[in-house]
Amino acid sequence: MLKAVILIGGPQKGTRFRPLSFEVPKPLFPVAGVPMLQHHIEACVKVPNMKEILIIGFYQPNEELNRFLFNSQQEFKIPIRYLQEYAALGTGGGIYHFRDQILSGNPEAFFVMNADVCSAFPLAEMLIFQKEHGEPNSFVILGTTANRKQSLNYGCLVENENTNEVLHYVEKPSTFVSDIINCGIYLFNPEIFQHIGTVFQKNQQDMLLGEDDMTRPTNGWHRAEVIRLEQDIFTALAGQGKLYVYKTLSFWSQIKSAGSAIYASRLYLNQYHTTHPERLASNKQGGPNISGNVYIHPTASIDPTATLGPNVSIGTGVTIGAGVRVRESIILHGANLQDHCCVLNSIVGWESTIGKWARVEGTPSDPNPNDPFAKIDSETLFRDGKLTPSITILGCNVTIPSEVIVLNSIVLPHKDLNRSFKNQIIL
Repeated sequence: MLKAVILIGGPQKGTRFRPLSFEVPKPLFPVAGVPMLQHHIEACVKVPNMKEILIIGFYQPNEELNRFLFNSQQEFKIPIRYLQEYAALGTGGGIYHFRDQILSGNPEAFFVMNADVCSAFPLAEMLIFQKEHGEPNSFVILGTTANRKQSLNYGCLVENENTNEVLHYVEKPSTFVSDIINCGIYLFNPEIFQHIGTVFQKNQQDMLLGEDDMTRPTNGWHRAEVIRLEQDIFTALAGQGKLYVYKTLSFWSQIKSAGSAIYASRLYLNQYHTTHPERLASNKQGGPNISGNVYIHPTASIDPTATLGPNVSIGTGVTIGAGVRVRESIILHGANLQDHCCVLNSIVGWESTIGKWARVEGTPSDPNPNDPFAKIDSETLFRDGKLTPSITILGCNVTIPSEVIVLNSIVLPHKDLNRSFKNQIIL
């Protein structure tokens, strides 16, 4: 039997996903019409002999998370449980803390996936790869190719090109190591806990030594359970005949910022042609004009003179008026786009209103289209003291009056604007 573990982390200060994460936990933010986390679950349930999905994080259980878990179990007919960490334990510490839950039922192997990645999730291919490479107790990292400059922002793998064994691993190196990067999706077997346990014991010893040595800090960073798969485990396993990389040619991207959510939505919408064609809207008599890949929730009300697409996701209860133009955007639950407004490269927050003839536009932060290995740059909000030009984000219950123009701005929740803005954060 197999299991899957999805690591969702928890709320953090300074997250690049604000203000959207004020209203909903980031893993539940809708991408291509469904919660980010649902894409992972849908990939897991397709794997034969998958018996359980465990979600690990330190979000406080809330109504929205509980409802998502209940609905997912009902839809996918598989046990899905949330295991809450008492603190942020790192990618390795979390699974080690709940190792008894993971090993319950004696799974022969289990997947571990970071929630903030967008991927085709070639899980079945990773299983086949594991059987064909190395010993039965080997571990597999999903890898992809990045360009030379951007590889420095990821974990980098040096492989044996004949066997695909990982010979060297460095997390976010300061100089170029390899153009093969870690995708944050792994296939482990129970033996991984022996290696994590070794690090745990070493951390315990270091912590005890630190208590005797007043020159060493004993703050939370030295807690024994804080373990990182990347720096603490993979670096040590590389070159030991235990760690292998399966390189995927399918799409993959991180979802660190709001701009990267729009890019991920585009990737998933394109994948729907083969995985979920029923989710893609089409041109029908009496319906809006659809250009390219568009998702429309059945509860949305859209005027037939509106034009949507390419790469647009329309959420539940959205109202779109006559002559509205929407492109490369995510429109969230309950938003109201009034007649003849224009929304480009933007995320319109929950229950927000855009007035007649208003224009809301951002700057796309897409990868270089001329570089097949380019990844999206998840920019911080500010660069050199100025707001980074990116998509426009409207928080929940924002009102944009008629004929107002909002460009490359972030509008925090519950704001009513009365004039145009460009390159600003509106508090």
